[in-house]
Amino acid sequence: MLSRRSVRIKVMQLLYSISRDEGLSKDQLIKEYWKRIEETYEMLLFNLFLIENIAKISAEDYEKRKGKHLPTEQDKLFLPLLWENDKIRSLAKNTKLHKVYQKVGFNAKVDQDHFRSIYSEFSKTETYTDAIGKTLNSDEILELLLELYRFCRGKELFNEMVEDHYANWESDKSLVVGSVKKILKQLPDVDENFFESYYPEKEATKDYGEFLLLRTFGEDFVLLELIKPVLKNWDSERVAIIDMIILKMAVAELIFCTTIPPKVTLNEFVDVAKDYSTSKSKEFINGVLDKLLENLNEAGKIKKEGRGLID
Repeated sequence: MLSRRSVRIKVMQLLYSISRDEGLSKDQLIKEYWKRIEETYEMLLFNLFLIENIAKISAEDYEKRKGKHLPTEQDKLFLPLLWENDKIRSLAKNTKLHKVYQKVGFNAKVDQDHFRSIYSEFSKTETYTDAIGKTLNSDEILELLLELYRFCRGKELFNEMVEDHYANWESDKSLVVGSVKKILKQLPDVDENFFESYYPEKEATKDYGEFLLLRTFGEDFVLLELIKPVLKNWDSERVAIIDMIILKMAVAELIFCTTIPPKVTLNEFVDVAKDYSTSKSKEFINGVLDKLLENLNEAGKIKKEGRGLID
């Protein structure tokens, strides 16, 4: 589920935290890193929990419409399509998934009225009103649920519900959203443990992420000494903190992560700088890393394993 980019961003954010709180020990750093990894997985499950519970409000809506003394024609035609479908029902009936919800305490994190508020707004959309009175096939149900999820992500209330408990929602949103969409498409043809397959893989989180974190943290002075000569007219102490962290991480990856091609490292760190640093940082990081790569190659410090990884 977690890409190298998202793991890299978590490492960068943690190293930035150290720059603001030098009292953090290596053990605390590792503990916080794994906490953030766990939170990303938890956030995926929380999104499934939210979708299921918002969809469930359609059953409440159905009962209210049924109980009206003077129902409209639309009330008479209304069916709880969001709730009474194979996809959402498979989530609702998944006892193992719901045990995880209970263990993490999702119910305590939300206000049921927020579900009603989001559902109420969605029920007024053309997509939803057009579906009333129709018998939808599996593909049409999927499109309706995907539209509900898209609608939710566009609502401030939904984003607040997630962000209030998961500060990394913005940085991990694309990964979580992609996984939720994949799950909705696969439902109901999944086993009861399907969600466990979305737990972040060891290759990305431990072999790469924790390794890069500890190397960058532990070799801080060595990395700085390699970077200083390339800064030319820049005083290393005047380089933006986040830019220096990006440079140190990139050098650590170039030297110590033997299976990642140098050009991939450069491109991906420049991309991180574009999104997380100042407007001029992309060009600065790109220029410094190009020169650093040249110097490190000349010094024989870059040793890559596998065909095609030298260039």
